[in-house]
Amino acid sequence: MEIKHKSHLKETYNSKSFGLMPDHSEILSFELSNKKGMKIQITNYGATVTSLQVPVSNGNLIDVVLGFDSVSSYLESYLLPSAPYFGTTVGRYAGRINKGTFSLNGKTYELTKNNNGNSLHGGNNGFGKKVWNVTNQTIGENPSITFSLISEDLDENYPGELHVDLTYTLTEDNELKLDYKAVSTEDTIINLTHHSYFNLDGHDGSVLNQTVFIDAEKIVETNHENIPTGKFIDLTNHEFDFRSAKSCPASIDNSFVIEQSNNAVAALFSSKNNLKMSVYTNQPSVHIYVGGNCFDILKGKNDVVYHKTSGICFETQNFPDAPNQAHFPNSILKKNEEYIQKTIYKFENIN
Repeated sequence: MEIKHKSHLKETYNSKSFGLMPDHSEILSFELSNKKGMKIQITNYGATVTSLQVPVSNGNLIDVVLGFDSVSSYLESYLLPSAPYFGTTVGRYAGRINKGTFSLNGKTYELTKNNNGNSLHGGNNGFGKKVWNVTNQTIGENPSITFSLISEDLDENYPGELHVDLTYTLTEDNELKLDYKAVSTEDTIINLTHHSYFNLDGHDGSVLNQTVFIDAEKIVETNHENIPTGKFIDLTNHEFDFRSAKSCPASIDNSFVIEQSNNAVAALFSSKNNLKMSVYTNQPSVHIYVGGNCFDILKGKNDVVYHKTSGICFETQNFPDAPNQAHFPNSILKKNEEYIQKTIYKFENIN
């Protein structure tokens, strides 16, 4: 596959200023909306979803993701002891890589160790902290926007110049579709994901009264540093068996093993708003995360102070540390081949 350098889209729609970077360059926020009234705001800083407003049966719009009102707040969030990655695009490799090292084609690569001696979410300057280009945008039915990024060879010491396109589409069926494509000039490893914290009661509430479904028989076993051991845990009679929907846990940070199908791999339901979110993906895992990285000091949109149970993440991705586990799903992107990741978050009013 030939790699073509993409340029900024000369004309964009429904955009507004989202603030300035330290170098005084302007960051923009873009809005997509469908005929049912659903709206999403996305900024080109990290290709980050900042707001997702979903219509509910009483006619109101509920903002179902955590986020900030300006780019300066996102920049400040990365200075916390452990950044929350609200709504960001995570890469080059989502999750942890043991000791920040992996071998590829007989060569060992040393990555940035930014999490207890391990590499997490692409290192110190992952994709959520980069300014993306807007390279395509459509309006009318099923509006979409494409963000593109060039990650230079040896960016955070990952091999190959990686070109990434991420298209967000808001369908008339109240689906938020994410289509990732990437190609590299050299063999490399890749694992991209979306890191929104969802709350179907609204971003100013708690997820503890909502129910979770996950279509998984196993989770990836991890050690005390959340590094995979290479083994799996059977979820039969386990507290994290969500094959029958149960209340959202107050603390969870686990990768669930997904069998490929056309069915929803996970779902979240709010009885308060009779709202359901179903998650579809072509990835082998959905990583579920609740219970931290908010510290009760982050003031979000509308001056809301976020806390440990403000939201739940459904991170569709490959397994953590797959480059170091031969029996895990393939994480290698061969030179000039195409990486494709598809995820859908579908919202429905349940009466």
